[in-house]
Amino acid sequence: MLSSNIFRVSVVLFCSFAFSTSFAQTIINLKTEYLINPIGLDNPNPRFTWQMADNRKGAKQTAYRIMVSTDSVALLQGKANQWNTGWLQTSTSLKIYNGQSLKPFIKYFWRLDVANQLKVINTKLASFEMGMMGGKNWQGSWISDNENPKLKPAPYFRKTFETTKKIKSARAYIAAGGLYELSLNGEKVGNHRMDPMYTRYDRRTLYVTYDVTHQLKIGKNAIGVLLGNGWYNHQSTAVWDFDKAPWRNRPTFCLDLRITYTDGTIETIKSGKDWKTALSPIIFNSIYTAEHYDARLELDGWNKVGFDDSKWKRVIYRSAPSRNIVAQALHPIRNIEEITAKSIKKFNDTTYLFDLGRNISGVSKIKLNGPAGTVVRLKHTERLYSNGRADLSNIDVHYRPTDDKDPFQTDILILSGKGEESFMPHFNYKGFQYVEVSLSRPIELKKEDLVGYFMHSDVPVMGSVKASDPLIDKIYYATNNSYLSNLFGYPTDCPQREKNGWTGDAAIAIETGLYGFDGITIYEKWLADHRDEQQPNGVLPAIIPTDGWGYEWANGPDWTSTIAIIPWNIYRFYGDTKILKDNYENIRRYVNHIDETYPTGLTSWGLGDWVPVKSVSPVELTSTCYYYADVVILAKTANILGKADDYKKYTDLALKIKNTFNAKYLNKTTGIYNTGLQTELSVPLFWGIVPDEMKAKVAENLAKRVEADGFHLDVGLLGTKAILNALSENGYAEIAYKVAAQKTFPSWGWWIANDATTLYENWPIDAKSDISMNHIMFGEIGAWLYKAPGGIKPDENQPGFKNVILQPYFVEGLSSFEATHDGPYGKIISSWKRVGSGINYKVTVPANSSATVKLEIVRDRKIYLDGKIIAGGTFNLQAGEYNIELK
Repeated sequence: MLSSNIFRVSVVLFCSFAFSTSFAQTIINLKTEYLINPIGLDNPNPRFTWQMADNRKGAKQTAYRIMVSTDSVALLQGKANQWNTGWLQTSTSLKIYNGQSLKPFIKYFWRLDVANQLKVINTKLASFEMGMMGGKNWQGSWISDNENPKLKPAPYFRKTFETTKKIKSARAYIAAGGLYELSLNGEKVGNHRMDPMYTRYDRRTLYVTYDVTHQLKIGKNAIGVLLGNGWYNHQSTAVWDFDKAPWRNRPTFCLDLRITYTDGTIETIKSGKDWKTALSPIIFNSIYTAEHYDARLELDGWNKVGFDDSKWKRVIYRSAPSRNIVAQALHPIRNIEEITAKSIKKFNDTTYLFDLGRNISGVSKIKLNGPAGTVVRLKHTERLYSNGRADLSNIDVHYRPTDDKDPFQTDILILSGKGEESFMPHFNYKGFQYVEVSLSRPIELKKEDLVGYFMHSDVPVMGSVKASDPLIDKIYYATNNSYLSNLFGYPTDCPQREKNGWTGDAAIAIETGLYGFDGITIYEKWLADHRDEQQPNGVLPAIIPTDGWGYEWANGPDWTSTIAIIPWNIYRFYGDTKILKDNYENIRRYVNHIDETYPTGLTSWGLGDWVPVKSVSPVELTSTCYYYADVVILAKTANILGKADDYKKYTDLALKIKNTFNAKYLNKTTGIYNTGLQTELSVPLFWGIVPDEMKAKVAENLAKRVEADGFHLDVGLLGTKAILNALSENGYAEIAYKVAAQKTFPSWGWWIANDATTLYENWPIDAKSDISMNHIMFGEIGAWLYKAPGGIKPDENQPGFKNVILQPYFVEGLSSFEATHDGPYGKIISSWKRVGSGINYKVTVPANSSATVKLEIVRDRKIYLDGKIIAGGTFNLQAGEYNIELK
């Protein structure tokens, strides 16, 4: 406990500590709602998080204090007019705001004082700013240019206004049905792409806040808005019927530009009848297929002050897509990486093929110079025909065009003839490696004339893996490429053929995503989409968001268990109960529906082990395991949230399911489930439905089965999630690694051997169907690398890596391995290498956390911790850096 004199430290001493201590003892990564200095928040009780940067052994926060104020100067002096927690003697680094009511549009500053065992560390201030906080604060009107959703050209909107006073700050708040690009005085606002994120538009609409202070000027200003269709007005036709969505309409938007002047007055420039509109050069845009642009129709200066809009039309009023307009408080989509073409191939004077050298999600940008009216077609594909031409046949299989005017993944550009011009789509993205450029007139193109942009939600990188075997590094690289290629404000299955939020794919990849990236803001948004889509009886669709497709096929506990699995994993990785609280009733309603529909405890509702190598397991076996997992998660969540009656009810239900399942499928004499396929043995092991006394026997049978299968996979989607973990966690990590590191069919390595830079949808690379070449559904191997050879696992009893489980498996085939994960308390490092006949294992446990090291697998070796021999294979570590030797 801190002595009382620490709490009497003056402001002067606080400041002196801030400037005199080294980087080794500071506070970093102050975040509000998991974002750095965010603006436009709606949550009236935002969360504060932080980390200690202190490399001393045993470094620990013993107390902290948070102060919140609208006055940053006063806050530096220790005065808070909004909230002061007082000193809280705890080592947690997550606090929910509970001060005076926060007000819309107000910027708040927060100060964090932390005490460790030696001193009080004071950090610089952080800030957050509230947004609309409700529909009543909007002043703008919803406007559009037309009521006809079949109208193809994208609309421009503009308005001019004049400021006469000095501007202190300005914020633009914009919500849209569809997509938009906002500009001020001819310059695009921000660097986001594809705003706002896709939701169930008639139930929840997102708005985005931008700081536009420096884009305004005293005098005349011009606002420009370009609207795209997005998922709101889906004009392309495909099997999921998005063109028939109940919300479908011509794109619309609402905007408030709130200007605060230095004299304290406020003026709001808002969308309304005084705006003008015209059609843009974007003559067609589809988020699903492509974008068509006629540069001859460009209106130079359309979003600047001096433009003559006398021939533009008046706008029309429209009703809002929904009454629930909420802040988009998440990491946005951006052009993350520019990728130059690796090669160019010229077929003739009008046809070229650009190869980016890797498969990505995103767009291409071309620059060229040609005569007016020249038509440029840019076909984006993942693979080539044998003659080297672009091949779409693996990714256009679900497209159902009504004519030939909307070719799949093919941008169309018509040149203006006004010198060099460039084109990059505004409201579309694709999945591709190759771009075939076809010209209506000969134009000489060079390799440098086309680049690709890797687009995805800009989630911070939180993990890394490095192995002595280059194949493992390539598999990890491909896994991350596929994960990011399928993160666009919600997790998708593939960036080309569908772009749908398939629940099963996301459930499989959740741990891979959380080990590697800071994705909580994306998943919290997506779980809100779940709540929007859930039927009153608890049923969820297979794709979320949806226009209504997916309630009748492909859903079931093996897919839509995302309602339980995603919140539970967020809790494990972040130690934050909010997502459990937000979704508790939804999980309960879902479980109750299955219980009522399948009272025996066994359920055959689901898709089963999708796209298996060859063997097919019973749907009832896999779906019941997922149902059991949901009930276990629900019971644990009830216990965490203090719901004692529910905890007992669902604990009992879980036991009933477990007993019924094992009575039907488990041969207790042989230790084999059903017929003993890889999926049939690994899925029950992974989800914990196997009786404790039978785990060793079942695992032994799984190991024998894998060996009999030549250490190759014989699983589909659900088995892939389970098999490596089931082996590693039950004494067979060596066999798991043999499977993971295979280079022949079927395996991840087989894809890499065939030049894959992403994960595929099917094990055979020449499959006739289900052969997207950028899918995340087989992506659990990324998480397994952290958990098994890396050995980094969250501790369910101290979640958020407050205590880290370090349990690496020093598998044959690797001479060294390193995994890092930047968790809520800081960077965890688990790094080992072989030295002679022994192992040198280096560990970093971040400040304010601890670790439990489990090395029970080590036999006939002595364990030295920082040069001192220790007894036993399990021991605890405080924060710090450690050298562990196994000799």
